[in-house]
This record gives sequence, structure tokens and C-alpha cells, in this order.
Amino acid sequence: MIPLPGGSRCGSRDWGAIRESDRALIPQSNFPNLRPVTSHTAPLTYSQAETLRRVLEERGFEFEKKQYTLFAAKKGKLNVTVYEKGPKVLIQGKETEDFIRFTLEPEVLGEAKLGYEEIHDPDKFSPHFGIDESGKGDFFGPLVIAGAYTDGVIARRLIDAGIMDSKRVTSPARIRKLAAIIRDTPGCTTAVVAIGPEKYNEMFASFKNLNRLLAWGHARAI
Repeated sequence: MIPLPGGSRCGSRDWGAIRESDRALIPQSNFPNLRPVTSHTAPLTYSQAETLRRVLEERGFEFEKKQYTLFAAKKGKLNVTVYEKGPKVLIQGKETEDFIRFTLEPEVLGEAKLGYEEIHDPDKFSPHFGIDESGKGDFFGPLVIAGAYTDGVIARRLIDAGIMDSKRVTSPARIRKLAAIIRDTPGCTTAVVAIGPEKYNEMFASFKNLNRLLAWGHARAI
């Protein structure tokens, strides 16, 4: 449980709504100094989705119809979209971080997560070497296996720099930028094993099994 201003605790429904006018009353030191968040996704229950709709209506958001969504709303430069699948909410815009801290978390989710990843997901901050591959289903291009070592300090630096699940990164330019950040982060040791098409065919003939080839690539990276 995370102590909050006024003695309330994260996850408690008596937390109450933190209004825009309350921001000045909350010491900024309560929140870690994060890189500004301009995009955020969170899972919702259907009940939470309805609560969010009501909150947006009360705040004067303009609603519009979009395919595959329960609803989509906009106010100023802030966009809030709730997708049918999940459901899940996608928040985008310069005011994303404030909306998460002062509206989504206290009034809809009922718990504080932004900036408290170490508490909610401690395994992510323990020393470990993460590894994955890309290209095993492609006809052209290399099979690439990449890994990176992180600990608590490194993980926090990466999160603050904008590193996220690759499935949420859709721009090739953004991918290259984030890759450079990972490589340049002090203490973050990385390894990349790239197997071109010709070498892949040669190795596949030897291993006779993709999983064995991948196991070799993972071991080589580690």
C-alpha cells in the first residue's frame, strides 16, 4: 500500500477525487521526477470504463464515434480512447501525465501506479538479463536476437527515458532512437546476435529445428 496525502492509501475507494485545484496542495516530492508522459495505456473493467465515461462527460470532453471503441473523447490537446478489446484506455497528449495522476488513478482505477513501478512490479527492477528475438517468421531479412542487462537503477533510467514494450512503438525512427538510448545508458550491457538469410539456412540445416537454433542464439547473446 502506498501512503497518500491526507493519510489515505492506494487502492482504497475512500481515497476521493483529486481535483485540478488540489494539485497545489500535494507536495511534488511525493512523485518521482519522471520524463513527461504523453501516451499511456491501462486495462479497464467495464465498470471502470463507464465511470471514466461519466467523469469525461462531467469535465466537458467532446465525444466522437470511432471504430472498435466503446467511446473516444477529446478536450484541448488531450485524447482519451477506450477500446472494446480488453477493454483498455489509451490516453494521448501533453496533459496525459496530469490526467493519469489527478483523474484516471484516483477517480477510476482507485490506485496510484505511475511512478511507483518498483512497488507494483518489483521483478522488473531486480538484476536480470532480458532477451528476445525478431525475424523468425520473415522470408527476408535477418533473424536477430538481442538482450540487455538491467538492475533497479538502470531500469528506472530506462523508464524515465521512455523505454517501453516494443509492441507500443510503431515508428521505425522511434525504435532507432530508443535503441540508442538503451545502448548509451550507463551500466546497461547489451548483446545482439544477427543471423543473415544465407547463414540462417546453413545453421537451420545443421540444427534441423528452429527452437534449437533460437536456443543457440539466446545462449550466444547471454
